[in-house]
Order: sequence, then structure tokens, then C-alpha cells
Amino acid sequence: MRKRVFSSIFLTALVTLLVTVSLLLAAVHVGLTHDLRDRLRDECSYIVVASAEGGEEELRRIGHVYADRITLVAADGTVLYDNQTDAVTMENHAARPEIADALANGVGESSRLSDTLAEQTYYYAVRLNDGTVLRVASTADSAFGALSTASPWMVLIVLLALLVAVLLASWLTHVFLAPIVTLDLHEPLKNDAYDELSPLLHRMDKQNRRIAAQLRELERRQVEFDDITARMDEGLVLFSAQGEILFANRAVRELFPKDTAAGSYLTLCRDAEYIRAVETALGGESTHGRMERDGRVYALSANAVEGTGQGHAAVLLVVDITERDQAERQRQEFTANVSHELKTPLTSIMGYAEIVENGIARPEDVSRFAGKIRTEAMRLLQLIEDIIRLSRLDEGGSPLPFEPVELASLCGTVRDRLAHKAAEQQVTLSVQGAPVTVSGERRTLEQMVFNLADNAITYNRPQGSVTLETGTENGAPFVRVSDTGIGIAPADQQRVFERFYRVDKSHSRASGGTGLGLSIVKHGAALHHAQIDLQSALGEGTAITLRFPKTE
Repeated sequence: MRKRVFSSIFLTALVTLLVTVSLLLAAVHVGLTHDLRDRLRDECSYIVVASAEGGEEELRRIGHVYADRITLVAADGTVLYDNQTDAVTMENHAARPEIADALANGVGESSRLSDTLAEQTYYYAVRLNDGTVLRVASTADSAFGALSTASPWMVLIVLLALLVAVLLASWLTHVFLAPIVTLDLHEPLKNDAYDELSPLLHRMDKQNRRIAAQLRELERRQVEFDDITARMDEGLVLFSAQGEILFANRAVRELFPKDTAAGSYLTLCRDAEYIRAVETALGGESTHGRMERDGRVYALSANAVEGTGQGHAAVLLVVDITERDQAERQRQEFTANVSHELKTPLTSIMGYAEIVENGIARPEDVSRFAGKIRTEAMRLLQLIEDIIRLSRLDEGGSPLPFEPVELASLCGTVRDRLAHKAAEQQVTLSVQGAPVTVSGERRTLEQMVFNLADNAITYNRPQGSVTLETGTENGAPFVRVSDTGIGIAPADQQRVFERFYRVDKSHSRASGGTGLGLSIVKHGAALHHAQIDLQSALGEGTAITLRFPKTE
């Protein structure tokens, strides 16, 4: 802008200077021409008077000293005398305008390029009394001699004027732009500028307020967006139409290396299913996929977003479905296992009942078959009760409030309930340790200890022992069930708490176990925020400890 303002001011000054000089030169030219003609007219009058008194001889004498040209022309146009050229060589002048006018009117004048002198010449002619015509001529050089002499000074003056114009244009540019350059665009109305800028400054102030409000709204929305996406457990990635990563939230940065959560979508992950999903969305179609990474399972949902130009942007949602996937598998396994476990005793019951119903059984066998039916029914009832209890624990809590429960007396109750079974298995069952109280749901805690002790008796050896121990370790209450049984292999120790998982399936079914005992223990421990510690070795026995939170 500074250059444009400077150029405008300088160009205005230059044009003004040129116009002024041109008009001045034109005025000087007109004035000099007028002076020249007046001079020729006066000098011609003097020569006419002198030649009338002295004759042709006086005319010749004047011609020798006269600086301009004097020509005497006869009435027929023949040149009689010329003080600068031989008259004999000169052509007839009857057709010359000034000569013709003088012959006709007594006086004549004209201006033209002289054929003899090859210069712009001014002519003035007067008809004498004898019919001849006296003509006086002067060239433009003679008229503008002073102007020619002053031309170097004039050029110098023009150059100085141009320099002044440059300096003045620069100064005016600075003065003109200073209020504009120093404008405070953030607060336009506080500026002391030209009145002509007032409408513009008011519009700028209004625009600034609108932009500030829009920026505040954008910042608010950005903060909300960042807060929402930061709290998301799902991964969210935005891709441009060129496949560049525009945004990736915290979950994505935790899932993928931080130094690759930028740039092209290929730098984020090389999984084939991920690449397929993103490229499909960039191609304009939405798609879903499934990806496994570091032992976790993720659901991919890629959606295309219509762009303003060519191509489509994409939005990718990454959801960790590991637990859901595992839960679905467990549900399917649980359904299959429950169906199988329910079918087994029902099949036995139906078989024995059918034999008795059809009269096939001998009278002495009816009592034994009825006992079998009762045993399988009790096994079925126990299985149903365990399933109900496990389902209740799966729901995340117990309908009964927690209460103080003394673990030593609870273990004594369990010992009494299992005393008969322990005697049948030739296993010694004892309780030891110090009394300790925890906060919990009594029935669930008793069932947990009962299941542990029942398994310890079931998988023990004759003449073996099962010990129920209570006390505190580092201020935390515990109950430990240890046995001298067959032990658990290391490969099975991680799975014994799964539903329907049995280390020795034949032995478990023979003993009437449901396969849900340790699973109930696991869920009960979660309900009471207790930790389970399993120590076991094949042939040496097993010790399972429940460690409860420290009491205040």
C-alpha cells in the first residue's frame, strides 16, 4: 500500500509538473511569437521610412547591418533584392502568402518553413508607394534564442522539481499512512484516525466482536469435544480424504504407539483388517471389522464422511470387546455345560423311573432304584441351587446386607456339616487358628468355605487330612483350606475356578460334584473384595487362601 500511495502522489506531482511546464512553454511560445511579429512590424516600418528617404542605396546599407532578412519584391513577384541570398537565383515570390496579401491589401504576414533557410520563419510584408513589396523575415531561432540559452537552467529546475516531488511524495505518504499503519485492529474504535475511516472501523469492531464470540464458541466446543473424547474408553480416529490422521483420542494413543499416532493411516497400524476398514471408508462406504492385538479383541467401525472436494474423509471407532467376547464364549460354554449337566441326572432319573414304571425291576430292586432316583434328584437340585447362587453373584451383589461374620465359628459350622462325608472318606477334618471377624454376607461366606472344604475332602486320599485355618496376616483377615490330597497340575491351576471345569472328570462325576463350586468361590471373593491364593503340587496337596481387606 505504501508503494501505491507513494506512486500515486508522485505521479500526480509529475503530471502536474509536466502540465505546468507544457503550459508555461506554450505561453512563452505564444508571447515570443507575438513579440516577434510586433518587432518585425516595427522594424519593417522603420526600414520603409529609411528606404523612402535614401532609396535603394539606403536599403542595401541597412541590409548589410540588419540581422534579420530583408527582401524587396517587384509587383510581378520578381525578387529585386535580398540581403542574405543572391536575388537572381531566387524564384518568383508572387505566390507567397505574405506577398500576395501585401499586393492586395497593402500588408501581409505568414509563418512557414523557409525553402531558403530550412527553418521556421515569420514573414511581414508592406507594399511601397512604387508598387514594390518590402518583406522582413525572422527565424524562430532568433525569437527563442533566450529560451534556448536558458534551457540548461530549465532542465536543472525540472530535475530539482522532480526531486522535491519525490521527497514531498515520500513525506506525504508517511503522513498519510501513519494513522492507518498505527491502527489498533483489535480495538478499532479507540483509534484517532481519519473521519473517512470511521464507517470501516465500526464495521471492523462489529466483525471483531462477532469473530471473538465465534472463537469462544469454538473453544468451548473444542474443550467439550476434547473432554468427551478423552473420557471415552473407545478409540476415535478422524482421517482426511488423503488418509492423513487428523485426530486420535487418548484411547487410540494408548492402544497404538504414541509416535505413530500421526501422519498417514498406515503409520497407525499394519493390521490387515484395520487397513481394509479404513480404505473402505475412504472409498465412500461404511464397514465393520474385528481386529486382535496383544491378546485383546477390538471391534472396528469405519464410516465415510462426504467431503467438500473429491474423496471422502473417514471416522474410525475402535471398541475393546475382549470381555464381551469372552463373556459370550463363557455364556455359550455355560449353556452347553448346564444342558449337559442337567441332562445327565435327568437321564438317570428317567431311566430308573421307566424301569420301575414298566414293572421290569424286581421287587427287591425297587428300593435301590428309588434311592438312585433320589440321589440323582438331589444332585440335580444341588446343581440348580449352585446355578441360582452363581447367577445371583454374577448380578454383582447379594440381596442381604453385610454383617460381621466370625470366621472361626463359621469354619466350625462347615466342619460339622462335612463331618459325615469326611468320616466316609477316612479324612481328618479340623479347624485351627485365631478367631477373626470380617464384614460380609454370612450365607455366601459359609458356602465359599464349604465348597473349598468339600473339594478338599473329595480329592483327598484315605487317611488324609483337611485343615480349616483362620487368622490375620499383616492385619488382613484370612481363611485357609489345606489338604493332603492329589494336588492340581500347574496347567490346571489357572482354570479350576472356571465354571464346570474339572481336573479329573471321572472322579468328579463319581463324587457327584457339579463343577461350579470353585466358580462360586471366585464370585463370592469378588463380592467381598477378597483375594484368592492357590498353592498346589501334584501328590502333595493343595492350600487355597481367601484374604479379606484389612479391617479398620
